[in-house]
Amino acid sequence: MNQDSVVYLNGVFQPLSDAKISVLDRGFIFGDGVYEVVPVYHRQPFRMAQHLKRLENSLAAIRIPNPKSTAEWEALFLEMIRQAPYEQQVVYLQITRGVAPRDHGFPQGATPTVFMMVNPLTLPTPEQVEHGVACVSAEDFRWHCCDIKSTSLLGNVLLRQTAVEAGAMETVLFRDGFLTEASASNVLAVKDGVILAPPQDHLILPGISCDAVLEFAPMIGVSVDRRPVSRAEVLAADELWLTSSGKEVLAITTLDGKPVGDGKPGRVFKKMWAYYQTQKP
Repeated sequence: MNQDSVVYLNGVFQPLSDAKISVLDRGFIFGDGVYEVVPVYHRQPFRMAQHLKRLENSLAAIRIPNPKSTAEWEALFLEMIRQAPYEQQVVYLQITRGVAPRDHGFPQGATPTVFMMVNPLTLPTPEQVEHGVACVSAEDFRWHCCDIKSTSLLGNVLLRQTAVEAGAMETVLFRDGFLTEASASNVLAVKDGVILAPPQDHLILPGISCDAVLEFAPMIGVSVDRRPVSRAEVLAADELWLTSSGKEVLAITTLDGKPVGDGKPGRVFKKMWAYYQTQKP
């Protein structure tokens, strides 16, 4: 993103170089805010309604009043998409509690800060789709409100860096012996042709792409078993997948240096990836 890129800040479209916020913004001081990331194909947002619903849930969870109606958000997204130079985009939206003197308690009368920017959408390469990717695993030490898409992402940052330093795509996380997600993705397992999906609770972000994959499963003749998935089941899985807005669905072929299944993207993954492509705008 260059300094001339157009961003949106508190009602104004402006060059990135002109966009400024106060150092007393609670997003900067406390990470007191939430965000959304919406993929855009051929200038059409993917599953916009689901993204806006998750945004509404995150705002409600941390008690920031939603500053816009659904119709207003949709119009703003479409205008941001229109102004960006890319056909394939990823739109980032961040809302913080706003500017106030530094105090842990919620300020009275603060106006939420609304920021939006667009970057090119970078998807997995053909080689990654064909051969899969390597991941590592770690204990999930994050807080207990992972269902909130919060800007307070230090735990995720540290866990993602574990993968970076290992030359891997992602860090697959376990808490008390059970699969949660990855540092910036959801994780699904496949065993005997059935997709195993951890339950949606406070320990996992409800992923829009993950939900899409599970929604698509019956369309390709695959069953879903949504329940706690143990580490032993993950290690014995025939296939493991990452899902996210930027990865869509991507096969994990090695975990901690050991092959997943036969070490190649599996039959179910190939069917799901192909079907996913047909559902994009």
